[in-house]
Amino acid sequence: MTEERSGVPALGRRFLARRKRVLVRLGAWSLLESAQTFLGGYGVAMALDSGFLAGRTGVGLAWLAVAALAVICGGAATGGVFRGLADLVEPLRDGLIRRVADRALTEAIEAPSRAADGAVVSRLTNQTELARDSFAGLVLVARSFVFTMLGVLLGLGALAPELLIVVLPPLVLGLALFLATLAPMAARQRVFLDADEALSTQLGAVAEGLRDVLAAGAGQSVAARTHALIEAEARAARVLARWAAARTVALGVAGQLPVLLLLVSAPWLVRRGLTAGALLGALTYLTQALLPALHTLMNALGAAGTRLLVVLDRLTSQSRSTLPGPSVAEHGGPSAERGAPAGVEIRGLTFAYGPNAQPVLRDLDLTVEPGEHLVVVGPSGIGKSTLTALVAGLLEPDRGAIRVAGRPVAPIAGEPSRRRVLIPQQAYVFSGSVRENLLYLCPDGASPAALTATAAEVGLLPLVHRLGGFDAPVDPAALSQGERQLIALGRAHLSPAPLVMLDEATCHLDPAAEDRAERAFAERPGTLIVVAHRISSAQRADRILVLDGVHAVCGTHRELLDRSPLYRDLVGHWHAERI
Repeated sequence: MTEERSGVPALGRRFLARRKRVLVRLGAWSLLESAQTFLGGYGVAMALDSGFLAGRTGVGLAWLAVAALAVICGGAATGGVFRGLADLVEPLRDGLIRRVADRALTEAIEAPSRAADGAVVSRLTNQTELARDSFAGLVLVARSFVFTMLGVLLGLGALAPELLIVVLPPLVLGLALFLATLAPMAARQRVFLDADEALSTQLGAVAEGLRDVLAAGAGQSVAARTHALIEAEARAARVLARWAAARTVALGVAGQLPVLLLLVSAPWLVRRGLTAGALLGALTYLTQALLPALHTLMNALGAAGTRLLVVLDRLTSQSRSTLPGPSVAEHGGPSAERGAPAGVEIRGLTFAYGPNAQPVLRDLDLTVEPGEHLVVVGPSGIGKSTLTALVAGLLEPDRGAIRVAGRPVAPIAGEPSRRRVLIPQQAYVFSGSVRENLLYLCPDGASPAALTATAAEVGLLPLVHRLGGFDAPVDPAALSQGERQLIALGRAHLSPAPLVMLDEATCHLDPAAEDRAERAFAERPGTLIVVAHRISSAQRADRILVLDGVHAVCGTHRELLDRSPLYRDLVGHWHAERI
């Protein structure tokens, strides 16, 4: 994609080429401003040499009046500059917004089930405004500096050509030092914007899935990751500020060293015929025109210029690779094939909710074979939901390792895992159509036949008909908890992820509906882990994992009736509930 890096200069040239009249008007007003600069120093020199020092007060006052009139004309010219600037800046912002919006809409059409992209929001709002403001400031300052320099150099040459020998070398050296900082400044600015987009994406995902984060017990883990992103952006800002300090050195060389050299070389200049008025006029040029123009230019180019270059590069070359995946609490993806179930391998897993808390899971070893149906049981608060959150990557273990499909489980950051889906007890349903809710974990979409088949298998089809079809709008507040669970189950069943985890995801269904949904997942190609709350769920599994807070026991239903007193108690409790 060669356009990604070379496209910004080319786009800039085309943009300016289409606005030649605006540039001509800006140049004309700026030339009038340069006359103000020229007369500012020259008028002071003439007022002193030809007027006051020559005993002609009226002539001196007349030259000062000319300089004052030039200031008034310069003010009028500044008004014209701002009017022309608006004609240049606003089309830039409008074009950038259209470009970002068109790309976002194209990607939404190609992948309608993707979650909202927090980075797109950042580009449409913060970054387009940054581009507009930075471009306006850069044009204003660069134009002012060029014509101010023109007025200063013409004025110095008119007063005494020797003045240019003193002023030009440090000016050129300081500008060269400043230009050398622009490339690293742009690189640091890019890092800062990357950190800003990552934080924006994270905050958007957390806000969208906050209920699921809390339901999965992932608050501390998500808060830690968000804090890390905030710290990364702060570090990038500090580094950027240190590079900005380098502008002070360049400004001193280009703007203040010429003043020092002028004073030091004053005896030599006087010997060559420089008058007192010319010397004062030169100091006026340097202190009242050149130094302020340099200061403004370096601040603008060092901050707004590098920021503009990076922002335009991002706005004009963003690709789909930056799109985040589904939310932090339910995740899956297109790369995992249902025909290749993902096994789970857990070794020495230990986790506690805090440094001084008792571990919820301690030294757990477990292997779930690819395609196996495992049910997890145990008393409330024993660590069943924690285990699924750890396998999903929502929590990080204190010790031990978790591998899914042979690869280590990493915490969810940026783009979520494409290997697993977790449906918590509190099912997440968003405002949108039934189809959008079901395709949420299918970035590549799904055929109408697959959509209908999934809805029929999990028992969702009657609800779909009652709501008005797959394209009917969904109001989460109008649905019962069981209906929301059915939609979430349909979403997970349709997902191509080879590992599905249901954390009491059927607890609000009646036994018949639960049986139908769990059988649909058992027949679905892939690995299934279920946190159960009914004996029927355990009896349908290939194996059952019993957590008691001390020892974990795994086996079939019949094996555990013989080996696990806790399991026998749970079975008896479940039977008593049915009676």
